[in-house]
Amino acid sequence: MDSKPDTKVDTEQPLPALSECQTSEDEKASYLIQQDPDADDEYTVSEQRKIIHKVDRRLLILLGCMQAVSFLDRANISNAAVAGMEEALGLEIGNRYSIVLIVFYPLYICLQFPASILVRKVGPRIFLSTIVVLWGVVMICFAFTPSWKILILLRILVGGLEAGCFPSQYYLISSWYSRYDLYKRTSVFYLIGVLGSALSGVLALGFSEMDGLGGRAGWQWIFIMEGIITCLIGVAGYIFMVNFPEQAPEAWGFLTENEGAYIIRRINRDRQDAGLDNFSFRKFLKPALDAKVWAFAMVFLCTTMQAYSIGYFLPVILETEMGYSTSQTQGLSTPPYIIGMILMFVQGWLSDKIRLRYPFLYFNAIINIVGLCLMVWASSAGVEYFGAILVTAGSSANLPAVMVFQANNIRGSWKRAFCSASMIGLGGTGGIVGSLVFRSQDAPKYLPGIYACLTANGLIIAITTVTVAYFLRQNKLAEKGLAVIEGLPSFRYTL
Repeated sequence: MDSKPDTKVDTEQPLPALSECQTSEDEKASYLIQQDPDADDEYTVSEQRKIIHKVDRRLLILLGCMQAVSFLDRANISNAAVAGMEEALGLEIGNRYSIVLIVFYPLYICLQFPASILVRKVGPRIFLSTIVVLWGVVMICFAFTPSWKILILLRILVGGLEAGCFPSQYYLISSWYSRYDLYKRTSVFYLIGVLGSALSGVLALGFSEMDGLGGRAGWQWIFIMEGIITCLIGVAGYIFMVNFPEQAPEAWGFLTENEGAYIIRRINRDRQDAGLDNFSFRKFLKPALDAKVWAFAMVFLCTTMQAYSIGYFLPVILETEMGYSTSQTQGLSTPPYIIGMILMFVQGWLSDKIRLRYPFLYFNAIINIVGLCLMVWASSAGVEYFGAILVTAGSSANLPAVMVFQANNIRGSWKRAFCSASMIGLGGTGGIVGSLVFRSQDAPKYLPGIYACLTANGLIIAITTVTVAYFLRQNKLAEKGLAVIEGLPSFRYTL
Protein backbone atom coordinates (compact mmCIF):
# COMPACT_ATOMS: atom_id res chain seq x y z
CA MET A 1 0.00 0.00 0.00
CA ASP A 2 3.06 2.24 -0.13
CA SER A 3 3.49 4.24 -3.30
CA LYS A 4 6.39 2.00 -4.45
CA PRO A 5 8.20 -1.08 -3.15
CA ASP A 6 10.84 -0.45 -0.52
CA THR A 7 13.96 -1.83 -2.20
CA LYS A 8 16.64 -0.93 0.33
CA VAL A 9 17.29 -1.30 4.02
CA ASP A 10 16.09 1.65 6.06
CA THR A 11 19.32 3.38 7.04
CA GLU A 12 17.57 6.08 9.04
CA GLN A 13 16.33 3.56 11.58
CA PRO A 14 19.32 1.69 13.03
CA LEU A 15 18.98 -1.85 14.25
CA PRO A 16 20.20 -1.53 17.84
CA ALA A 17 19.76 -5.24 18.39
CA LEU A 18 22.45 -5.98 15.79
CA SER A 19 25.04 -3.71 17.35
CA GLU A 20 24.12 -3.79 21.03
CA CYS A 21 22.44 -7.09 21.84
CA GLN A 22 23.81 -9.60 19.39
CA THR A 23 27.31 -11.05 19.43
CA SER A 24 27.26 -14.34 17.53
CA GLU A 25 27.46 -14.79 13.78
CA ASP A 26 24.32 -16.94 13.88
CA GLU A 27 22.34 -14.11 15.46
CA LYS A 28 23.68 -11.59 12.96
CA ALA A 29 22.67 -13.92 10.14
CA SER A 30 19.04 -13.51 11.23
CA TYR A 31 19.24 -10.06 9.68
CA LEU A 32 19.15 -11.84 6.31
CA ILE A 33 17.41 -15.12 7.16
CA GLN A 34 14.36 -15.34 9.42
CA GLN A 35 15.12 -17.47 12.48
CA ASP A 36 12.78 -19.48 14.66
CA PRO A 37 12.14 -17.48 17.87
CA ASP A 38 12.21 -20.77 19.83
CA ALA A 39 15.75 -21.63 18.63
CA ASP A 40 17.58 -20.49 21.76
CA ASP A 41 21.02 -21.80 22.83
CA GLU A 42 20.51 -21.26 26.56
CA TYR A 43 16.94 -22.38 27.28
CA THR A 44 14.94 -25.38 26.10
CA VAL A 45 11.50 -24.78 24.57
CA SER A 46 9.88 -25.86 27.84
CA GLU A 47 12.03 -23.43 29.83
CA GLN A 48 11.26 -20.67 27.33
CA ARG A 49 7.54 -21.15 27.78
CA LYS A 50 7.92 -20.86 31.55
CA ILE A 51 9.69 -17.51 31.13
CA ILE A 52 7.00 -16.28 28.73
CA HIS A 53 4.28 -17.38 31.14
CA LYS A 54 5.99 -15.31 33.85
CA VAL A 55 5.61 -12.33 31.55
CA ASP A 56 1.98 -13.27 30.85
CA ARG A 57 1.03 -13.35 34.52
CA ARG A 58 2.76 -10.12 35.47
CA LEU A 59 1.98 -8.09 32.36
CA LEU A 60 -1.38 -9.17 30.97
CA ILE A 61 -3.42 -9.50 34.17
CA LEU A 62 -2.54 -6.06 35.50
CA LEU A 63 -2.85 -4.29 32.15
CA GLY A 64 -6.13 -6.13 31.55
CA CYS A 65 -7.46 -4.89 34.89
CA MET A 66 -6.51 -1.33 33.98
CA GLN A 67 -8.31 -1.69 30.67
CA ALA A 68 -11.29 -3.23 32.48
CA VAL A 69 -11.76 -0.17 34.69
CA SER A 70 -11.29 2.02 31.62
CA PHE A 71 -14.17 0.28 29.86
CA LEU A 72 -16.15 0.17 33.10
CA ASP A 73 -15.77 3.91 33.58
CA ARG A 74 -16.92 4.56 30.01
CA ALA A 75 -19.94 2.26 30.24
CA ASN A 76 -21.11 3.42 33.66
CA ILE A 77 -22.60 6.61 32.27
CA SER A 78 -25.20 4.61 30.32
CA ASN A 79 -25.93 2.46 33.37
CA ALA A 80 -26.23 5.55 35.54
CA ALA A 81 -28.55 7.08 32.94
CA VAL A 82 -31.10 4.27 33.25
CA ALA A 83 -30.64 4.29 37.04
CA GLY A 84 -31.94 7.85 37.38
CA MET A 85 -29.16 10.22 36.30
CA GLU A 86 -30.94 11.10 33.06
CA GLU A 87 -33.91 12.56 34.95
CA ALA A 88 -31.81 14.06 37.74
CA LEU A 89 -29.59 16.07 35.39
CA GLY A 90 -32.06 16.59 32.54
CA LEU A 91 -30.08 14.53 30.03
CA GLU A 92 -33.26 13.43 28.26
CA ILE A 93 -33.71 16.96 26.90
CA GLY A 94 -32.65 17.38 23.26
CA ASN A 95 -29.14 16.12 22.43
CA ARG A 96 -27.72 16.50 25.92
CA TYR A 97 -26.98 12.79 26.40
CA SER A 98 -25.18 12.55 23.04
CA ILE A 99 -23.21 15.72 23.85
CA VAL A 100 -22.08 14.27 27.17
CA LEU A 101 -20.88 11.16 25.35
CA ILE A 102 -19.07 12.95 22.53
CA VAL A 103 -17.06 15.44 24.61
CA PHE A 104 -14.97 12.56 25.97
CA TYR A 105 -13.18 12.12 22.64
CA PRO A 106 -11.54 15.37 21.41
CA LEU A 107 -8.92 15.50 24.17
CA TYR A 108 -8.70 11.70 24.14
CA ILE A 109 -7.69 11.81 20.47
CA CYS A 110 -5.37 14.84 20.65
CA LEU A 111 -3.26 13.44 23.50
CA GLN A 112 -2.62 10.00 21.97
CA PHE A 113 0.66 10.93 20.30
CA PRO A 114 2.19 12.84 23.25
CA ALA A 115 1.21 9.95 25.53
CA SER A 116 2.99 7.40 23.32
CA ILE A 117 6.21 9.41 23.60
CA LEU A 118 5.77 10.10 27.31
CA VAL A 119 5.25 6.45 28.27
CA ARG A 120 8.67 5.64 26.76
CA LYS A 121 10.35 8.54 28.54
CA VAL A 122 8.67 8.18 31.96
CA GLY A 123 8.10 4.42 31.93
CA PRO A 124 4.78 2.49 31.96
CA ARG A 125 4.84 1.80 35.71
CA ILE A 126 4.76 5.44 36.80
CA PHE A 127 2.85 6.78 33.81
CA LEU A 128 -0.02 4.27 33.73
CA SER A 129 -0.54 3.98 37.48
CA THR A 130 -0.67 7.77 37.84
CA ILE A 131 -3.27 8.40 35.15
CA VAL A 132 -5.45 5.50 36.38
CA VAL A 133 -5.56 6.87 39.93
CA LEU A 134 -6.31 10.38 38.66
CA TRP A 135 -9.22 9.38 36.46
CA GLY A 136 -10.57 7.24 39.30
CA VAL A 137 -10.72 10.37 41.44
CA VAL A 138 -12.51 12.23 38.64
CA MET A 139 -15.03 9.38 38.34
CA ILE A 140 -15.90 9.78 42.01
CA CYS A 141 -16.48 13.47 41.33
CA PHE A 142 -19.15 12.48 38.77
CA ALA A 143 -21.40 11.53 41.68
CA PHE A 144 -21.39 15.09 43.00
CA THR A 145 -22.01 16.98 39.76
CA PRO A 146 -24.87 19.46 40.19
CA SER A 147 -25.71 19.84 36.48
CA TRP A 148 -25.19 18.29 33.08
CA LYS A 149 -22.82 21.13 32.15
CA ILE A 150 -20.42 20.20 34.96
CA LEU A 151 -20.72 16.60 33.79
CA ILE A 152 -19.39 17.73 30.41
CA LEU A 153 -16.26 19.21 32.02
CA LEU A 154 -15.62 16.02 33.97
CA ARG A 155 -16.06 13.88 30.85
CA ILE A 156 -13.52 16.04 29.00
CA LEU A 157 -11.04 15.58 31.85
CA VAL A 158 -11.52 11.80 31.93
CA GLY A 159 -10.98 11.69 28.17
CA GLY A 160 -7.66 13.49 28.54
CA LEU A 161 -6.49 11.16 31.30
CA GLU A 162 -7.58 7.97 29.54
CA ALA A 163 -5.79 9.07 26.36
CA GLY A 164 -2.54 7.62 27.68
CA CYS A 165 -3.93 4.27 28.78
CA PHE A 166 -4.91 2.15 25.77
CA PRO A 167 -2.09 3.13 23.33
CA SER A 168 0.53 2.73 26.07
CA GLN A 169 -0.78 -0.71 27.00
CA TYR A 170 -0.93 -1.83 23.38
CA TYR A 171 2.58 -0.48 22.74
CA LEU A 172 3.95 -2.22 25.84
CA ILE A 173 2.40 -5.62 25.08
CA SER A 174 3.51 -5.62 21.44
CA SER A 175 7.06 -4.85 22.63
CA TRP A 176 7.23 -7.98 24.80
CA TYR A 177 6.15 -10.76 22.44
CA SER A 178 7.20 -12.31 19.14
CA ARG A 179 4.67 -11.98 16.35
CA TYR A 180 3.03 -15.41 16.65
CA ASP A 181 2.82 -15.26 20.43
CA LEU A 182 0.98 -11.95 20.26
CA TYR A 183 -2.65 -12.57 19.22
CA LYS A 184 -3.54 -14.93 22.05
CA ARG A 185 -1.86 -12.60 24.57
CA THR A 186 -3.57 -9.52 23.18
CA SER A 187 -6.88 -11.41 23.34
CA VAL A 188 -6.29 -12.34 26.99
CA PHE A 189 -5.44 -8.72 27.82
CA TYR A 190 -8.47 -7.44 25.95
CA LEU A 191 -10.91 -10.04 27.26
CA ILE A 192 -9.93 -9.06 30.80
CA GLY A 193 -10.61 -5.50 29.68
CA VAL A 194 -13.97 -6.44 28.21
CA LEU A 195 -14.79 -7.95 31.58
CA GLY A 196 -15.21 -4.35 32.72
CA SER A 197 -17.95 -3.86 30.14
CA ALA A 198 -19.40 -7.28 30.94
CA LEU A 199 -19.65 -6.52 34.65
CA SER A 200 -20.80 -2.93 34.20
CA GLY A 201 -24.48 -3.87 34.22
CA VAL A 202 -24.22 -6.25 37.18
CA LEU A 203 -22.09 -3.86 39.22
CA ALA A 204 -24.34 -0.94 38.37
CA LEU A 205 -27.37 -2.96 39.46
CA GLY A 206 -25.70 -3.80 42.77
CA PHE A 207 -24.40 -0.31 43.47
CA SER A 208 -27.70 1.31 42.50
CA GLU A 209 -29.32 -0.73 45.30
CA MET A 210 -27.40 1.55 47.70
CA ASP A 211 -29.97 4.20 46.78
CA GLY A 212 -30.58 6.50 49.73
CA LEU A 213 -27.46 5.46 51.64
CA GLY A 214 -25.68 8.56 52.91
CA GLY A 215 -28.34 10.69 51.23
CA ARG A 216 -27.05 9.74 47.77
CA ALA A 217 -29.08 8.36 44.87
CA GLY A 218 -28.36 4.96 43.33
CA TRP A 219 -26.80 6.45 40.19
CA GLN A 220 -24.37 8.45 42.35
CA TRP A 221 -23.20 5.32 44.15
CA ILE A 222 -22.41 3.75 40.77
CA PHE A 223 -19.81 6.47 40.14
CA ILE A 224 -18.48 6.49 43.71
CA MET A 225 -17.90 2.76 44.00
CA GLU A 226 -16.54 2.27 40.51
CA GLY A 227 -14.23 5.25 40.97
CA ILE A 228 -12.84 3.66 44.14
CA ILE A 229 -12.22 0.40 42.25
CA THR A 230 -10.32 2.35 39.58
CA CYS A 231 -8.09 4.03 42.18
CA LEU A 232 -7.24 0.66 43.76
CA ILE A 233 -6.22 -0.77 40.37
CA GLY A 234 -4.00 2.26 39.82
CA VAL A 235 -2.24 1.71 43.16
CA ALA A 236 -1.73 -1.97 42.28
CA GLY A 237 -0.17 -0.82 39.00
CA TYR A 238 2.41 1.27 40.83
CA ILE A 239 3.42 -1.75 42.92
CA PHE A 240 3.45 -4.52 40.30
CA MET A 241 3.73 -2.90 36.84
CA VAL A 242 6.70 -3.83 34.62
CA ASN A 243 8.39 -1.59 32.07
CA PHE A 244 9.80 -2.44 28.62
CA PRO A 245 11.82 -5.66 28.03
CA GLU A 246 15.26 -4.04 28.30
CA GLN A 247 14.29 -2.95 31.84
CA ALA A 248 12.86 -6.33 32.88
CA PRO A 249 15.44 -7.20 35.60
CA GLU A 250 14.67 -3.91 37.38
CA ALA A 251 11.10 -5.00 38.20
CA TRP A 252 10.52 -6.37 41.68
CA GLY A 253 10.17 -10.18 41.81
CA PHE A 254 10.11 -10.53 38.01
CA LEU A 255 12.77 -11.79 35.57
CA THR A 256 16.44 -12.47 36.22
CA GLU A 257 19.19 -10.89 34.11
CA ASN A 258 19.48 -14.05 31.99
CA GLU A 259 15.71 -14.32 31.52
CA GLY A 260 15.50 -10.67 30.50
CA ALA A 261 18.31 -11.19 28.00
CA TYR A 262 16.42 -14.20 26.60
CA ILE A 263 13.32 -12.04 25.92
CA ILE A 264 15.51 -9.59 23.99
CA ARG A 265 17.08 -12.42 21.96
CA ARG A 266 13.67 -13.87 21.16
CA ILE A 267 12.32 -10.57 19.83
CA ASN A 268 15.46 -10.02 17.77
CA ARG A 269 15.24 -13.46 16.19
CA ASP A 270 11.67 -12.69 15.24
CA ARG A 271 11.80 -9.09 13.97
CA GLN A 272 15.08 -7.39 14.97
CA ASP A 273 13.60 -4.41 16.84
CA ALA A 274 14.30 -4.98 20.53
CA GLY A 275 15.79 -1.99 22.30
CA LEU A 276 15.22 1.70 21.68
CA ASP A 277 17.08 4.07 19.39
CA ASN A 278 17.37 7.79 20.11
CA PHE A 279 14.18 9.81 19.78
CA SER A 280 13.61 12.40 17.08
CA PHE A 281 10.36 13.80 15.73
CA ARG A 282 11.45 12.77 12.24
CA LYS A 283 11.72 9.11 13.26
CA PHE A 284 8.48 9.28 15.21
CA LEU A 285 6.49 10.93 12.40
CA LYS A 286 8.01 9.03 9.45
CA PRO A 287 5.41 6.19 9.67
CA ALA A 288 2.71 8.76 8.79
CA LEU A 289 3.85 8.33 5.16
CA ASP A 290 3.12 4.59 5.22
CA ALA A 291 -0.35 3.97 3.80
CA LYS A 292 -0.84 0.64 5.55
CA VAL A 293 -0.61 2.40 8.93
CA TRP A 294 -3.74 4.38 8.08
CA ALA A 295 -5.46 1.33 6.57
CA PHE A 296 -5.13 -0.45 9.93
CA ALA A 297 -6.29 2.67 11.74
CA MET A 298 -9.34 2.99 9.49
CA VAL A 299 -10.36 -0.61 10.16
CA PHE A 300 -9.96 0.11 13.87
CA LEU A 301 -12.12 3.23 13.55
CA CYS A 302 -14.89 1.23 11.87
CA THR A 303 -14.69 -1.36 14.65
CA THR A 304 -14.63 1.05 17.57
CA MET A 305 -17.56 2.98 16.15
CA GLN A 306 -19.66 -0.13 16.64
CA ALA A 307 -18.09 -1.30 19.88
CA TYR A 308 -18.39 2.04 21.67
CA SER A 309 -21.86 2.78 20.27
CA ILE A 310 -23.22 -0.58 21.39
CA GLY A 311 -21.57 -0.13 24.77
CA TYR A 312 -23.19 3.26 25.31
CA PHE A 313 -26.61 2.52 23.85
CA LEU A 314 -27.19 -1.19 24.56
CA PRO A 315 -28.83 -0.52 27.97
CA VAL A 316 -31.00 2.17 26.40
CA ILE A 317 -31.98 -0.11 23.48
CA LEU A 318 -32.78 -3.00 25.83
CA GLU A 319 -35.08 -0.79 27.89
CA THR A 320 -36.77 1.41 25.28
CA GLU A 321 -36.84 -0.82 22.18
CA MET A 322 -36.96 -4.35 23.62
CA GLY A 323 -39.16 -3.45 26.57
CA TYR A 324 -37.10 -4.85 29.45
CA SER A 325 -37.30 -3.37 32.95
CA THR A 326 -34.40 -1.42 34.47
CA SER A 327 -33.18 -4.38 36.54
CA GLN A 328 -33.52 -6.74 33.56
CA THR A 329 -31.64 -4.26 31.38
CA GLN A 330 -28.71 -4.06 33.80
CA GLY A 331 -28.52 -7.86 33.98
CA LEU A 332 -28.92 -8.46 30.23
CA SER A 333 -26.09 -6.03 29.45
CA THR A 334 -23.54 -8.60 30.66
CA PRO A 335 -24.00 -11.82 28.55
CA PRO A 336 -23.09 -10.21 25.17
CA TYR A 337 -19.68 -9.26 26.54
CA ILE A 338 -19.13 -12.72 28.02
CA ILE A 339 -19.74 -14.20 24.55
CA GLY A 340 -17.35 -11.62 23.11
CA MET A 341 -14.64 -12.64 25.60
CA ILE A 342 -14.97 -16.29 24.64
CA LEU A 343 -14.92 -15.48 20.93
CA MET A 344 -11.80 -13.32 21.08
CA PHE A 345 -9.87 -15.91 23.09
CA VAL A 346 -10.77 -18.73 20.70
CA GLN A 347 -9.82 -16.56 17.73
CA GLY A 348 -6.53 -15.56 19.37
CA TRP A 349 -5.56 -19.16 20.09
CA LEU A 350 -6.54 -20.36 16.61
CA SER A 351 -4.95 -17.43 14.78
CA ASP A 352 -1.57 -17.90 16.48
CA LYS A 353 -1.75 -21.62 15.73
CA ILE A 354 -2.44 -21.24 11.99
CA ARG A 355 -0.50 -17.94 11.72
CA LEU A 356 -3.24 -16.13 9.82
CA ARG A 357 -4.98 -12.89 10.83
CA TYR A 358 -7.26 -11.63 8.06
CA PRO A 359 -9.90 -14.45 8.05
CA PHE A 360 -10.97 -13.40 11.54
CA LEU A 361 -11.54 -9.81 10.42
CA TYR A 362 -13.86 -11.12 7.71
CA PHE A 363 -15.69 -13.44 10.11
CA ASN A 364 -16.28 -10.73 12.72
CA ALA A 365 -17.53 -8.26 10.11
CA ILE A 366 -20.01 -10.81 8.78
CA ILE A 367 -21.49 -11.68 12.19
CA ASN A 368 -21.72 -7.94 12.90
CA ILE A 369 -23.80 -7.45 9.75
CA VAL A 370 -26.09 -10.35 10.66
CA GLY A 371 -26.48 -9.07 14.22
CA LEU A 372 -27.29 -5.51 13.15
CA CYS A 373 -30.00 -6.76 10.80
CA LEU A 374 -31.53 -8.88 13.55
CA MET A 375 -31.52 -5.97 15.99
CA VAL A 376 -33.61 -3.84 13.63
CA TRP A 377 -35.75 -6.16 11.57
CA ALA A 378 -36.40 -9.18 13.81
CA SER A 379 -39.97 -9.68 14.96
CA SER A 380 -39.36 -10.60 18.61
CA ALA A 381 -37.36 -9.17 21.50
CA GLY A 382 -35.50 -12.47 21.96
CA VAL A 383 -34.18 -12.46 18.39
CA GLU A 384 -33.31 -8.76 18.66
CA TYR A 385 -31.32 -9.55 21.80
CA PHE A 386 -29.51 -12.37 19.98
CA GLY A 387 -28.60 -9.81 17.31
CA ALA A 388 -27.21 -7.52 20.03
CA ILE A 389 -25.10 -10.44 21.29
CA LEU A 390 -23.66 -11.00 17.79
CA VAL A 391 -22.80 -7.33 17.30
CA THR A 392 -21.27 -6.94 20.76
CA ALA A 393 -19.23 -10.14 20.40
CA GLY A 394 -18.14 -9.46 16.83
CA SER A 395 -17.07 -5.86 17.40
CA SER A 396 -15.32 -6.73 20.69
CA ALA A 397 -13.40 -9.63 19.11
CA ASN A 398 -12.42 -7.53 16.11
CA LEU A 399 -10.50 -4.99 18.22
CA PRO A 400 -7.61 -7.31 19.24
CA ALA A 401 -7.71 -8.82 15.74
CA VAL A 402 -6.96 -5.44 14.14
CA MET A 403 -4.40 -4.54 16.80
CA VAL A 404 -2.38 -7.72 16.22
CA PHE A 405 -2.68 -7.54 12.42
CA GLN A 406 -1.04 -4.13 12.62
CA ALA A 407 1.57 -5.06 15.27
CA ASN A 408 2.69 -8.09 13.23
CA ASN A 409 3.40 -5.99 10.15
CA ILE A 410 5.49 -3.11 11.47
CA ARG A 411 9.02 -2.84 12.89
CA GLY A 412 10.91 -0.40 15.08
CA SER A 413 10.23 0.94 18.57
CA TRP A 414 9.28 4.48 17.54
CA LYS A 415 7.19 3.25 14.60
CA ARG A 416 5.39 0.99 17.06
CA ALA A 417 4.78 4.00 19.30
CA PHE A 418 3.43 6.10 16.42
CA CYS A 419 1.22 3.28 15.13
CA SER A 420 -0.21 2.63 18.59
CA ALA A 421 -1.17 6.29 18.88
CA SER A 422 -2.54 6.61 15.35
CA MET A 423 -4.67 3.47 15.64
CA ILE A 424 -6.10 4.21 19.08
CA GLY A 425 -6.52 7.89 18.19
CA LEU A 426 -8.52 7.12 15.09
CA GLY A 427 -10.40 4.57 17.19
CA GLY A 428 -11.40 7.47 19.42
CA THR A 429 -12.74 9.20 16.31
CA GLY A 430 -14.91 6.11 15.90
CA GLY A 431 -16.38 6.92 19.30
CA ILE A 432 -17.26 10.42 18.09
CA VAL A 433 -18.85 9.06 14.92
CA GLY A 434 -20.83 6.55 16.98
CA SER A 435 -22.09 9.25 19.32
CA LEU A 436 -23.20 11.37 16.34
CA VAL A 437 -24.98 8.63 14.38
CA PHE A 438 -26.73 7.10 17.41
CA ARG A 439 -28.83 10.13 18.25
CA SER A 440 -31.37 10.34 21.06
CA GLN A 441 -34.10 11.50 18.68
CA ASP A 442 -33.70 8.31 16.60
CA ALA A 443 -34.75 6.05 19.50
CA PRO A 444 -35.83 3.31 19.75
CA LYS A 445 -34.55 1.85 16.42
CA TYR A 446 -31.55 4.18 15.92
CA LEU A 447 -31.68 3.50 12.17
CA PRO A 448 -29.02 6.07 11.12
CA GLY A 449 -26.61 4.45 13.57
CA ILE A 450 -27.46 0.96 12.32
CA TYR A 451 -26.91 1.99 8.69
CA ALA A 452 -23.58 3.58 9.61
CA CYS A 453 -22.46 0.37 11.32
CA LEU A 454 -23.46 -1.72 8.29
CA THR A 455 -21.40 0.60 6.09
CA ALA A 456 -18.46 0.32 8.51
CA ASN A 457 -18.44 -3.46 8.22
CA GLY A 458 -18.43 -3.19 4.45
CA LEU A 459 -15.39 -0.91 4.71
CA ILE A 460 -13.63 -3.39 7.00
CA ILE A 461 -14.05 -6.14 4.41
CA ALA A 462 -12.93 -3.89 1.53
CA ILE A 463 -9.85 -2.44 3.28
CA THR A 464 -8.77 -5.86 4.55
CA THR A 465 -9.03 -7.30 1.03
CA VAL A 466 -6.85 -4.54 -0.46
CA THR A 467 -4.31 -4.80 2.37
CA VAL A 468 -3.96 -8.58 2.07
CA ALA A 469 -3.54 -8.34 -1.72
CA TYR A 470 -0.75 -5.78 -1.23
CA PHE A 471 0.96 -7.93 1.42
CA LEU A 472 0.87 -10.98 -0.84
CA ARG A 473 2.48 -9.00 -3.67
CA GLN A 474 5.21 -7.56 -1.44
CA ASN A 475 6.02 -10.97 0.07
CA LYS A 476 6.47 -12.43 -3.42
CA LEU A 477 8.75 -9.56 -4.41
CA ALA A 478 10.78 -10.01 -1.22
CA GLU A 479 11.20 -13.74 -1.91
CA LYS A 480 12.69 -12.84 -5.29
CA GLY A 481 15.00 -10.24 -3.76
CA LEU A 482 13.14 -7.37 -5.44
CA ALA A 483 11.91 -5.68 -2.24
CA VAL A 484 12.92 -5.28 1.39
CA ILE A 485 9.95 -5.14 3.76
CA GLU A 486 10.11 -2.87 6.81
CA GLY A 487 13.87 -2.38 6.32
CA LEU A 488 14.72 -6.03 7.10
CA PRO A 489 15.51 -8.57 4.32
CA SER A 490 14.20 -11.53 6.35
CA PHE A 491 10.89 -9.85 7.25
CA ARG A 492 7.65 -11.00 5.64
CA TYR A 493 4.18 -9.61 6.09
CA THR A 494 1.81 -11.67 8.22
CA LEU A 495 -1.46 -12.28 6.39
